[in-house]
This record gives sequence, structure tokens and C-alpha cells, in this order.
Amino acid sequence: MKLSARNQFRGTVVGIDEGAVNGIVKIDIGGGNVMSATISMAAIKELGLEVGKEAYAVVKATSVMVGVDHC
Repeated sequence: MKLSARNQFRGTVVGIDEGAVNGIVKIDIGGGNVMSATISMAAIKELGLEVGKEAYAVVKATSVMVGVDHC
């Protein structure tokens, strides 16, 4: 797999919350960090995603928002 996105995190699928159309896939990328993504159920099945299977979380964004709590 070769992608232009530079933010690629390899990890292990630790949860899949299935919905009627979309599911939330949770990937443990190490260091106590878990990333989640909402993708179609068709994509989950096509990729063969299952808890315990290795997968990549890939982030490609043109902007990032930053916020702080009110003091």
C-alpha cells in the first residue's frame, strides 16, 4: 500500500461498533492511544476488519483546528 498521506498509524483493531449503514472502527496505535473512524459497513466487510486484526489509521487533512478550555 502506498499513499500520499504522511500521517499513517499502524495498530490493532480493538473495537467495531456496527450500525445499519456505518460503523465506528477503533484502532489501538500504542502508547495508550486509540484512534476511531466512522466508515461504511460495506468498507468494514470489504477490508475484512475484525477485532485483533492489524490495520492502519490514515489521516489526510488540509486543516487542523486547535482549541483550549475557557479559563
